[in-house]
Parts: sequence; C-alpha cells; structure tokens
Amino acid sequence: MESTLMYLIIFLFVLLLGVNIYFRIKVIRAFNLLKNQRIQFDAALVFQKEKLKNEVLNKYPAQADTILSFARYLKYSISMAIVLIALITLFGGVLMYYRQHG
Repeated sequence: MESTLMYLIIFLFVLLLGVNIYFRIKVIRAFNLLKNQRIQFDAALVFQKEKLKNEVLNKYPAQADTILSFARYLKYSISMAIVLIALITLFGGVLMYYRQHG
C-alpha cells in the first residue's frame, strides 16, 4: 500500500509540474500579446468577470479574445494547481498515517 501511495504522489507531482508548465506557457503567450498591444488592466479584474467585461473589454473590444483567453488560462492554472496540491497533501497524509500505524 505504501509503494502505491508513493507512486501516486510522484505521479501527481509530475502531473502538477506538467500542468503548471503548460498553463504558464499559455498565460505568458497571452500576456505577451497583451503587452505588445499595450493593454493594461488590474490583475484583480481577471477574477471578476462582470468588471472585466464592463471595464476592460469595452475599452479594448478588438482584443477581447486575447483578454478572455488570458483570464481563462490564469484561472485554469490556479484551480488545477489547487486541486493537485490538495490531492498530493491528502495522499501524503494517508501515507504518513500508514507508515505510523501500519
């Protein structure tokens, strides 16, 4: 059981690393497009969809797809990392329990 949990934790860690790299590349590409077009907005607006639409998309309607992609990739990156970190922590706790009581 311990070895299975160890392999699962290692797999989740590698998955976390891969997802992080993938979405980081996507976020950086979208950010560079926004930077090259001189589009600036507050980072907090990424998590507030209504304000993002009202304040930023109305100001830069031609770049709406890029702005929405940037916000979406950033949200995906954060949510996937949170879920995978929680799973790694959970399986690590279970592994510690089995090592002490098993």
